[in-house]
Amino acid sequence: MHHKRLFKVGIVVSAMALVLSGCGSSGDSASSSGVPKVDMLKSLGTGEGQVNVVAWAGYVENGSTDPKVDWVTGFEKETGCKVNVKVGASSDDMVALMKTGEYDVVSASGDASLRLIYGGDVAPVNTDLIPNYVDIFENLKMQPWNSVDGVAYGVPHGRGANLLAYRTDIVKPAPTSWGAVFDANSPYKGKITAYDSPIYIADAALYLMKTKPELGITYPYALDQTQFDAAMELLKQQKPLISEYWGDYLKHVAGLKAGTTVLGTTWQVNINLAKGEGTKVEGIKPVEGSTGWSDTWMISSQAKNPNCAYMWMNHIASPQANAAVAEWFGEAPSNAKSCELTADKNHCATFHASDDAYWQDVYYWNTATEKCLDGRTDVKCVPYSEWATAWSSLRNS
Repeated sequence: MHHKRLFKVGIVVSAMALVLSGCGSSGDSASSSGVPKVDMLKSLGTGEGQVNVVAWAGYVENGSTDPKVDWVTGFEKETGCKVNVKVGASSDDMVALMKTGEYDVVSASGDASLRLIYGGDVAPVNTDLIPNYVDIFENLKMQPWNSVDGVAYGVPHGRGANLLAYRTDIVKPAPTSWGAVFDANSPYKGKITAYDSPIYIADAALYLMKTKPELGITYPYALDQTQFDAAMELLKQQKPLISEYWGDYLKHVAGLKAGTTVLGTTWQVNINLAKGEGTKVEGIKPVEGSTGWSDTWMISSQAKNPNCAYMWMNHIASPQANAAVAEWFGEAPSNAKSCELTADKNHCATFHASDDAYWQDVYYWNTATEKCLDGRTDVKCVPYSEWATAWSSLRNS
């Protein structure tokens, strides 16, 4: 049984009130990019006896869910660091939890990581203290969602693409474009689904980036007001087509099986589970490419157990633990050596773990900021807090 973000994605706008301008400020309290100055750990000391972790469901398994699924107990015995885990319900929930200062480590998705960095809630990571970092796929390191100004803020956990699912016995001809979920005249009206999160605005932006070049979109997480408004208009056009905005992947799998959903955004794990239950379904990466995720293990700037936190980050990035969590959770591992250790020897092929070409047109979730992430300096972009407000308005309309 895979566990993929089991909780319905909530919209907690108040947790996103911070507008990430990235504009920079003078003085010693912030870098030239506007990131608060936070020191990284210089050397590893003795473990404190525990580590408090905020993570997605399925990322920290100690055998209590399934006795065969356990990459925590061995770590605790080896290091003496007891792992206390708090499951995050959403990225917004995780940001709020990390702001309390009660947790040492978080598995942050790209729609949370920059909020944590610019909020001063996480510290730069000293990768020299994480031996397993060297084996992480290079195209996951030092990316816009896990680094700022050449400084690493975490350890990549894994990755996945947001795919287009369709019932092969119902949807004909087979779709090749995201246009299938935005077509106002779709014959599948009322049976189309979309992911329930403000980050889904980027999916609309990606489609417009490929089909409306006159808008000038080059990165779906860097939208000026005109570009953002165009994406929202597309989503408003799409809304009458939607049967359900999903956040619980198991409900989405059930919808595919029942036929109440025949077309829409999915994850590879959803496809695998649905097929396993006999559903005639396929998932594709459309011609426009797709959005996706690459989560990052980050350490709190207020960590009370920094040594155990570093030990945990090194452990979860190890080939053994990374293989186990990637297979259980349903995603591509981040450690290149993990593929040799998965129980299903086809796992890495199914999830395109080492297929660099596959990921070239996957735009990983990132946190929109006023400082345009595509490099433009002559215009302000719409920050994520306003994405959240607009999404809430759309969902409640």
